[in-house]
Amino acid sequence: MVRRHMPPRQTTLTPAMREKIARMPLREPPLNAVRAFAAAARHLSFTRAALELHVTHSAVSRQIKSLEEFLGVALFERRIRQVALTAEGQQFFAEVEPALAQIGAAARSLQLQGPARAVRINVRPSFAVRWLIPRLPSFVERYPDIEPQVVTSTVMPEQAIDSFDIAVRRGLDGWPPSIEVQPFLEDEVLVVGAPALFETHPLPDLRALASHVLLSAKTRKDDWDAWKKQVGAPRTRPAGRLQFDHLHFVLQAAVDGLGVALAPTSLVSHDLASGRLQSPLPALRMTLERYYYGLAPDAAPEAAYVAEWFEEMQAEGA
Repeated sequence: MVRRHMPPRQTTLTPAMREKIARMPLREPPLNAVRAFAAAARHLSFTRAALELHVTHSAVSRQIKSLEEFLGVALFERRIRQVALTAEGQQFFAEVEPALAQIGAAARSLQLQGPARAVRINVRPSFAVRWLIPRLPSFVERYPDIEPQVVTSTVMPEQAIDSFDIAVRRGLDGWPPSIEVQPFLEDEVLVVGAPALFETHPLPDLRALASHVLLSAKTRKDDWDAWKKQVGAPRTRPAGRLQFDHLHFVLQAAVDGLGVALAPTSLVSHDLASGRLQSPLPALRMTLERYYYGLAPDAAPEAAYVAEWFEEMQAEGA
């Protein structure tokens, strides 16, 4: 028996049916998919869109595919290692981009009208003075509606009395189990002092340390002995020793020319760059435990922006 292939039956829309369809509410496209499309269209790259949105390449690809299925048109031409907008994609992007910008502007306008959102950042005093505060202007400029509150403490996060949203400490010890820590800055110590000091008392080699006053902090009183052992410094008695309660006092004493200090590179990068301090023996360094940061379990949502900013500072070597 031979079956005949009948042409598909066509449905004729009556005026009543057309009116019913016109009254049906239109579904809006998923906003996340539209954002993914706009980022990919702006960069003409799914990879760069993923970096901008802090998601994976496959997530961007899935979002755009779902948007194309929703719209019933192809928005991109997939080529080897690159993409290009179709005519429909160009039209959609031309209307979507300013709409997203308007949504963002409306949100920022409301945020500026409301009270500042605070985020408490718990750090040691030396880290606050020498690393965090000099860099905070870039965070405030980017997030003017977030108020960073710097809380200094010398105890580890698990012993902290005051609450915090995000904390920074050196090493993995002393963190409560409820906090998942993330690696942050790597660090080393090196000899530093004021340029004027080295003009009158040069420090060309290790033996010249005998003519200098060694500055140290109670919290890091063993650094000089550990450093001398690692670099093979001769056993000589220094011209003197001065000890302070905290490291930031030591670094200020070095800036003021009271002696030479062993300073973590993380805390003196601005002083070295500005010329306030110099390192006469830059190759003789000792590795320190790296820094880590962690968000409290009940951290304010704004803490995520601080963590993101930390990652950017680390990547830039700032």
